[in-house]
Amino acid sequence: MLMTKAPPTDPALLNTPDAARILGMQRIVSLVYAGHDVTSLWNELMQRVTTDPTDAAALLDMATILQTLSRKDEARQILRSAVQLRRDFCVVHGNGTGPRLLAFVTEGDFMANTPLDFLLAGSDCVLWLHYVDLDTTALTDLPDHDVAFMAIGESSENTPLLAHMQGLLAGFDGPVMNRDPALIARLTRDGVSGMLAGEPSILSPATHRLSRADLAAIGAGIRQLEDCAPGLSFPLVVRPISTHAGNGMERIADPAGLAAFLETQSAQELYVAPFIDFRGSDGLYNKQRVVFINGRAFASHMALSEHWIVHYLSAGMAQSAEKRAVEQAWMENFDHDFAVRHRESFAALCRHIGLDYFGIDCAELPDGRLLVFELDVAMVVHNMDDPIVYPYKQVAMRKLFDGFVDAVRHRATAALAIAS
Repeated sequence: MLMTKAPPTDPALLNTPDAARILGMQRIVSLVYAGHDVTSLWNELMQRVTTDPTDAAALLDMATILQTLSRKDEARQILRSAVQLRRDFCVVHGNGTGPRLLAFVTEGDFMANTPLDFLLAGSDCVLWLHYVDLDTTALTDLPDHDVAFMAIGESSENTPLLAHMQGLLAGFDGPVMNRDPALIARLTRDGVSGMLAGEPSILSPATHRLSRADLAAIGAGIRQLEDCAPGLSFPLVVRPISTHAGNGMERIADPAGLAAFLETQSAQELYVAPFIDFRGSDGLYNKQRVVFINGRAFASHMALSEHWIVHYLSAGMAQSAEKRAVEQAWMENFDHDFAVRHRESFAALCRHIGLDYFGIDCAELPDGRLLVFELDVAMVVHNMDDPIVYPYKQVAMRKLFDGFVDAVRHRATAALAIAS
């Protein structure tokens, strides 16, 4: 049977209350991703909650299992119950002797917060999750930590909370990575495209936020697209606000197609952007995920697909040795190839965004520009792919994870030096 609470193996762990200890996202998602049956784990967690209905840690792990299985409504209800019982939860990596990272997080799915648990995989760090909401009046009585991290990501749902955290963090004493919530709040799709519009080395397609009523009028021929979104023309990419992973996204060829799309879509506000044909010389659409840590770029993954909506899991990477060979070459040569070609773009991104940590999904255009699809602090970055099929990814992801832990350790050391 899978154990949910390992006994402390180091004296440092004795200071971690058992009631706060969770398996966490990285361990649970990895089990499901690898195809393991988590029934025994679920039953054990259920038994704990049956024995003690106030076992918030068991509830949180149950919510993570449900979220991983795409049972989002149930997951959200159980997560809310867990957070009502306690605000602080702890994930211990390795022997727990590494830096202690405190994350300010909010209730939501896997895209609501920076996935710090994944970034700490293979380390000896201790991750504390401290849940905040609009009723949080002060950032006090927090677990002992070396560095804090403002992990709440940009979304319509999180916008009020990001503004609230701006005030709370203004009076917070101590090192905080991604400290400025206002910078995170700017990372809407239209906000990012506006920020990067003047960068010659980057194409971030002009993105407009339009109401359903305006789009319906365009679809019906009552209004012209140019009147609602100056500079735009068909074909378009249309998607609901605050969606990710291609959910609800469609390529629209003409007004009639727009009208048909709206018949299947209930969203009251949508993003509209020009469709960019980003196929490479091989005829495939390719998309790279790059993570920036203290201004340094790290390769996360590359997917090649026959379809313009590129997702790693549906791109057939596992079934194609040829595609994996392209990704392997991209990862292994990243520092002296891709990162060198796009150093101007990378510098511009870091200058505009101003955060310690963020990620982009991008592609390389034939004219040499970097096509930026999305920029966020909450993109999932992981090393869960089969090491037998993807041996090269373990090396690249270890480099990225070590870079993140080094950044946390550096921030902690710098804070100690200032304090002394």
